[in-house]
Amino acid sequence: MPIMDVRYAAGTLDAAAKADLAARLTDVLIKMEGGANTPGGRAFAWVFFTAFAADDWWIGGHTDGTYVTGPGKFLVNVFIPEGYMNVTHKNEVHAWVAEAIAGATGCTDPAGSLLTVINEVTEGNWGDGGQPISLESIARTVGQDGGPRPLWSRAYFEAKARSMVAAGYPADTGGMLPSLRPRLLAATADPA
Repeated sequence: MPIMDVRYAAGTLDAAAKADLAARLTDVLIKMEGGANTPGGRAFAWVFFTAFAADDWWIGGHTDGTYVTGPGKFLVNVFIPEGYMNVTHKNEVHAWVAEAIAGATGCTDPAGSLLTVINEVTEGNWGDGGQPISLESIARTVGQDGGPRPLWSRAYFEAKARSMVAAGYPADTGGMLPSLRPRLLAATADPA
């Protein structure tokens, strides 16, 4: 369930460029989901845009282009489930977002005008319709359960569970895949 929150300087994107960028970033989100170009995958691909007035965006103490190059000011916050991406995947996202902005704005190199921040949302903190949803349920919904990404994520959470047990975390601590909670509960109930 990746989400992109694109903040940009007002006047940087007209309606056509914004629609083009939304389409490009949706494609990035689908790639981020392991190519889950399914109805379920597309339903999780959310892109938000917020334009800021020139006098509301300060960089280096200036509102002009003193410290900005390329197409203008862009801040892209990418929200992903915890344990969803390894370093290689995150590096790909940085490159794909830059390519999308460059393509939509006609800029050859958005360096100096684009910051991308990848935020990992702790397992159990995503919700839909008032109910928590897990990374496991997201993988099933987008048709990616059993693939390499979910297997990597499971290894991540198994290591996290071992660390939590070794550190003495309470069994009801959040941030764990639902399928691993019984193992965590059993390990914390039997300290031997």
